[in-house]
Amino acid sequence: MSKLGRVVASLPIPPVLRDRVDAQFDCFAPDRHLRTDDVLALADQHQPDGLLVSLGMPIRAEHIARLPGSVKVIATTSVGYDHIDVAAANARGISVCNTPDVLTDATADTHMLLLLGAARRAKEHVRNMDGGWNIRNGFFQGLGVDVAGKTIGIVGMGRIGRAVADRARGFRMPILYHNRTRLSPDLEGDARYFATLEDMLPHCQVLSLNLPGGQGVLMTAERFALLPQGAIFVNSARGSLVDEDALLEALKSGQVGAAGLDVFQKEPAYDTRLNDLENTFLLPHIGSATVETRTAMLELAIEGIAEVLAGRAPSNVVRL
Repeated sequence: MSKLGRVVASLPIPPVLRDRVDAQFDCFAPDRHLRTDDVLALADQHQPDGLLVSLGMPIRAEHIARLPGSVKVIATTSVGYDHIDVAAANARGISVCNTPDVLTDATADTHMLLLLGAARRAKEHVRNMDGGWNIRNGFFQGLGVDVAGKTIGIVGMGRIGRAVADRARGFRMPILYHNRTRLSPDLEGDARYFATLEDMLPHCQVLSLNLPGGQGVLMTAERFALLPQGAIFVNSARGSLVDEDALLEALKSGQVGAAGLDVFQKEPAYDTRLNDLENTFLLPHIGSATVETRTAMLELAIEGIAEVLAGRAPSNVVRL
């Protein structure tokens, strides 16, 4: 079988997928994650038909302008594509593919880990154990709060938001949601819809962000103030959605009782003041970090490239 074309990758290809990739493409893949300028240099050298990139690699309009005319498709191993200027790519006839669906469960599981870790003061207790269990909690010391029965408000009721809702039902949590459009009755189920975020926030004992980035700052000081005192805030979506200074003040004042965060305004150079607080539980953007999920994401990205180079429209192409 003849190969479909040349591909330059910004990330290593694991052995489990290497034979498949080599059967379809002449693939130039590194043994470490590359930066944008490195990938552009390789593209200039190899004149590829496709690029395979990861979430951490920005491809802005100025980068797309530097790509050789041979490039027909850019596939990112992520659901989010705000690191790629899709409009600029499309203007040059370059398709952009992402990896929806396959990371839904892993990300929703991580979201619940963040919620439980924040609610039960997990960071504080893990640090105690790391130090040799030198602090013996009394009967009313080191207490967290129950998650079961708390009302959760979900912002963004797409695939991941609905998966979080499914898991929240297992904790008997009443479910509220705000979305650009109301879900159909079969998807909405027992969840209660709010047309505006401001109307929903006062009812949210837990606030859950599960929407894409690229929408500017969603959670401001004014919106944190609308939450019930002591609400738990969970974000595994995008750090760009949150005014982190406002979140810090809300955590210090107790307006927000605890926060579980997997994403930050700046990554990896995040604001470490968040980690200085005892009422936070932080993870280093590992929402989809399971062997099964990352393999499936890479497979879907590769499939998108193959479909474009074969002259077909892949199911995972990004449409603006």
